[in-house]
Amino acid sequence: MSKAAKSTRSQSALDWIEARRRYRLSHAQVQMARELEMNPRKLGKLNNHEQEPWKAPLPQFIEHIYIKRFGKERPDVVASIEEHANMADAKKVARKQLRRVAGNEVAPGGTA
Repeated sequence: MSKAAKSTRSQSALDWIEARRRYRLSHAQVQMARELEMNPRKLGKLNNHEQEPWKAPLPQFIEHIYIKRFGKERPDVVASIEEHANMADAKKVARKQLRRVAGNEVAPGGTA
């Protein structure tokens, strides 16, 4: 991904992309962590550093907590963070266009 494309992403999306790369998480595990409202900057605390034998590896920990909270093994629809950001951008553009169209319409009883 080029620097220009990266700069259009929100900081939150960039944090999740970095966390996915750093902790070797799948798209589904990232989505699970996001639904669990985990902070991507704090995942290092939850990660097993091979020095703590009682801790589960981060991907298994996220899956375990997700099952415990939601009662299912994976989200119904899995979308990568990039797809999610693209959908949010498209939604934002559509809202801007609607506002622009609504702003150009003449109010009833008004003169044009």
